[in-house]
Amino acid sequence: MAGALEVAFGAGGSVVTAFAPGRVNLIGEHTDYNEGFVLPMAIEAGIEMAGRPRAGREVRVHAADLGESVAFSLGAPIRPDPAHRWSNYVRGVLWALGRSGVALSGMELAFGGNLPQGAGLSSSAALEVATGLAARALLGFSMDLPRLARICQESENEFVGVKVGIMDPFVSLAARAGHAVFLDCRTLASEQVPLALGEHLIAICDSGVKHALVASEYNLRRRQCAAGVEALRARDPGIRALRDASLEALEACRPELDEVVYRRCRHVVTENARVLESKSALGKGDLRRFGELMDASHASLRDDYEVSCEEVDLLVDLARRRPGVLGARITGGGFGGCTVNLVARGAVESLGEEVLGEYQRRTGIAARLYLSGAADGARLR
Repeated sequence: MAGALEVAFGAGGSVVTAFAPGRVNLIGEHTDYNEGFVLPMAIEAGIEMAGRPRAGREVRVHAADLGESVAFSLGAPIRPDPAHRWSNYVRGVLWALGRSGVALSGMELAFGGNLPQGAGLSSSAALEVATGLAARALLGFSMDLPRLARICQESENEFVGVKVGIMDPFVSLAARAGHAVFLDCRTLASEQVPLALGEHLIAICDSGVKHALVASEYNLRRRQCAAGVEALRARDPGIRALRDASLEALEACRPELDEVVYRRCRHVVTENARVLESKSALGKGDLRRFGELMDASHASLRDDYEVSCEEVDLLVDLARRRPGVLGARITGGGFGGCTVNLVARGAVESLGEEVLGEYQRRTGIAARLYLSGAADGARLR
């Protein structure tokens, strides 16, 4: 990526290079912004960013994959750019760093990667994390991992305008090869969970579907969850978030809830329980039970949280019918994107040929299959 930096902005200066991986969430969807539990892993694909200092107060950014560049001054408030929306993920991190007290100065940045956008593999968080790491190296400030993850989350929440949780930037920063990350999204306490999959693999299928309504529907789900918490708290002031609610408490409150709000809350409450059981199942090497929990997660996301779509449901159903597939579910924000599958090594070829082939015959869409081990988190290269 250093070469792309020089092509875009000329030679000269000492260059730092940061890499941030994407992630696939094994289970625990839409629980993070409800202060619950998640179990993601980093994947090998990601975003690489090269950066160098620049005299003065101007920041220049080049998106190598798009062949586009932007520039903005730190002498004025950093604002979103509606014409180059990709740049808002970079601008937002610098905005959040500046707001936190970091002294910003001019720099030149160039980035690119192999994470498909809109596939639910967290390309936005990877770009934010890569920006944060590069900026930390260039500006020389100190900031621990949880705070840097919060900076990335604040950037997307308040600058980009998507009310994401902490999971994506945290796992991009904290992951270790061969492990999933069990994260308590309230306390940010985390645990590295060994992924001893034996003769099984994690297979990711990109449905090829990208729906434009993800951001608005995502924010709507957050408001619906907040409405549920308000009703639950009226009965029990100790309930701060859906993470604090039991299924029994939710059922007791059901007459006071809008039916849609009730179903949204039911997904989150039951999904938190599935994450805790999944961690236990993986610890025991019980992959069959883990696969059943993945299946149950998809049904809940489809029926209660309503963030799946016809194409993704088809991809999940086709996979489940194949021998050797222990579990399949939608992963990421929803409304398209990817499925995550727990598959026997001997069934991967069948998944790639027969499942994706049938999917294309029915939808006309060429889905893609990715295999990835659990990768290391973000780092300077």
